[in-house]
Amino acid sequence: MSYKLNPLPDAVDPALLERLSKLETATIGHTHLFGFADPALQAVVPGNTVVGTAVTLAVPGADSTLLHDVVGKLRPGDFLAIDRLGDTRHACFGGGVANAAKACGFAGAAVDGAHTDTDEIAGHGFPVWSRGPSPITTRLYDIGGGFNIPVSIAGAAVLPGYAVLADDSGVLFIAPEDLEEVISVAETKTERGNANQPRITAGEKLGELSGASAKVAAKSQAG
Repeated sequence: MSYKLNPLPDAVDPALLERLSKLETATIGHTHLFGFADPALQAVVPGNTVVGTAVTLAVPGADSTLLHDVVGKLRPGDFLAIDRLGDTRHACFGGGVANAAKACGFAGAAVDGAHTDTDEIAGHGFPVWSRGPSPITTRLYDIGGGFNIPVSIAGAAVLPGYAVLADDSGVLFIAPEDLEEVISVAETKTERGNANQPRITAGEKLGELSGASAKVAAKSQAG
């Protein structure tokens, strides 16, 4: 097996990423259907909200040779999406890689597999999402892999250049052509939610504000 290496994608518009950073994956999840990683992919250290441009990597099984090579090639603001090609046993991302990634200034990483060195990753302050910890690490076996190719990250199809929003609820990848609409819809929903919170606190009922109670009443009458 050889290495398939493609150029870095165009960076996502910083203005759109700034707007995206003010949103939550759970808000977008009310209206958007595509690009959500499986909930098994969780923040290694909670409390971070990260946006960036997806750069993709596929590395097989117990080998992390290509990961070590490409970590130094990413740009500030890039988000590394690592397809482990089905492997959930070997941890390719640990304290050393997190330190190198932080030094390069890129935004974060999602590993569709295991990580290791949880405390070290936390100490470096580098945001990582994974399927969980493992003490079994990868080696430099020089098997091969792909950089900036189409990948699958916890069930989400990801192309290089997708926008990324990752927070405590999960990881979302958004195609550039959908980004403006996704952001606008989520901004409107966020504004409505913020307006409704004090009304609920003051005693108004959630079902009345959301319209759920009217739907239940209509079906009950019909029955």
